[in-house]
Amino acid sequence: MKYFVGIIAFYLLILNGCATSKGGFNLFTIEDDRKFGVQVAAELEGPESKLKILDSSRNAEVYKYLYKVRDNILNSGQVQHKNEFAWRLRIVHDDSTLNAFCTPGGYIYFYTGILKFLDSEDQLAGVMGHEIAHADRRHSTRQMTQMFGVQVLLGVIAGNREMIKQISGALVGLKFSRNHEMEADESSVKYLCPTPYNAAGGAGFFEKIQTLGGARVPEFLSTHPDPGNRIQHFNEHKIALGCQGNSTFSSEYAAMKSKLPK
Repeated sequence: MKYFVGIIAFYLLILNGCATSKGGFNLFTIEDDRKFGVQVAAELEGPESKLKILDSSRNAEVYKYLYKVRDNILNSGQVQHKNEFAWRLRIVHDDSTLNAFCTPGGYIYFYTGILKFLDSEDQLAGVMGHEIAHADRRHSTRQMTQMFGVQVLLGVIAGNREMIKQISGALVGLKFSRNHEMEADESSVKYLCPTPYNAAGGAGFFEKIQTLGGARVPEFLSTHPDPGNRIQHFNEHKIALGCQGNSTFSSEYAAMKSKLPK
């Protein structure tokens, strides 16, 4: 059996090295993404996790608001795996961290730091669309194939708890390739284009980063395209797709922010 697994791993490594598509080679299947997402969520929200997840019953209005934005994105008709992934939301109580991420299988996490940093619903939708795209385009498992190698991911698929735990922690601060980031930006615009939102809402996050002079640039942006280039790309892609929506829903967003815990 070990010899057989070794042969599989060897050929998968060859395939990985020869992959030329923009997305890159992916060892995981859609079903693997779903199962892995459940396992990662259990680790991130388990008793040993350092993440402080806001209770959904005590913060029902905030969760309801985020789910409304999520539904607007999912119902755009543009999310490829809308009916295959969970698309479940959790809020992490950490005001000092500007971060959001989405695991394989569609488990979405927003830190209170980024929720308080943003100014409008279209900005939230833009960031959420970007994170949804990483799962929908299956960037995480492609990136993991490159980072951890085939043998480790074969262990994950087989249910190795220690390997799952190791990779779960890495997903919180996972740095995507430039191609993956640009594809997620473009997908965010595509998801928002059929909605009333300003489809380039994701650019608002980078505009705020620019006004701060980089003082609070999140670590996950440190190796990625310059914020100015990404702002331009968001706006150009909106024009290229002919998106008509321009609503920001700033007052509604301000009302939601006021309900976040101090």
